[in-house]
Amino acid sequence: MKNIDIKNNILPISVLISSIILSGAWIYTTRQKTATQQIGQIDSALGEVLPSEGVILPIVWGDIGSKLVRTGVIDAEKLRATYVQRNAFSEEYETLLSGQSNEKLKITASNAGYLLNLFWALGLGNKNEILEKGEMINPKYGGAGNFASTGGWTIAQGGAMDHYGRHKFFDLTPEQQNLVDKISSGIYRPCCNNPTNFPDCNHGMAMLGLLELMASQGVSEQNIWKAALAVNSYWFPDTYITIASYMENSGVEWKDVNPQEILGNIYSSANGYANISSKVIKPQQQRGGNSCGV
Repeated sequence: MKNIDIKNNILPISVLISSIILSGAWIYTTRQKTATQQIGQIDSALGEVLPSEGVILPIVWGDIGSKLVRTGVIDAEKLRATYVQRNAFSEEYETLLSGQSNEKLKITASNAGYLLNLFWALGLGNKNEILEKGEMINPKYGGAGNFASTGGWTIAQGGAMDHYGRHKFFDLTPEQQNLVDKISSGIYRPCCNNPTNFPDCNHGMAMLGLLELMASQGVSEQNIWKAALAVNSYWFPDTYITIASYMENSGVEWKDVNPQEILGNIYSSANGYANISSKVIKPQQQRGGNSCGV
């Protein structure tokens, strides 16, 4: 188990490598390495980026799930039904939705999608000036309800805009809000070219909710960046495995990367990642983690 507050020691996980090999993808590097060596780099990156036993985040979820249900941001029956029909609704999911979770939250390859939905609901429903004054309400877009992060949230009681920035789940001090403003402007996602302070898709809205929660619980800026990179990596596994391979080609191990740099537009935006990917493996459609639906 890896704790985000501790040095970034990581354990291996065996995912995605077979699909990379079967796709016939070749890896191009400036070092002219053989295909076997290059595939080995991807295999190594898997374990570094996606620890098999997950990453412990520096936050306690508490009863936020219950608050999201009570206010109607989440219709509990709709969310349960979504996972029950996939035979994927666990006791852990029920506790996060309707119970009290007093331990540090852990993200894994298995629960990353579920946590994405919970954080999406939190970012959407929590009252914050980024939603009230930011790019989401720019008149040129025709209203905040026209984005994937709002129109795509179909499991609320009522409509998503009935809850958009309407509920105060916790108080942020001016310093904490400034921290959210700063960090949200620097975290991009490879499904689009917008930073988190323009949360037009589910991943952006979910990251906003996560940042607000971490700031409200007094997490340091350094640890917020670390946690955000870990979470983005589980949400976009192909992206960050590829970036890790690129960094290794450049002589930098994943444990030594600067999270703030990696989360910026040069690496983590759609255009930035396309550029990095073209230097490592042939561009290919990402598998998993980038859907803008529940």
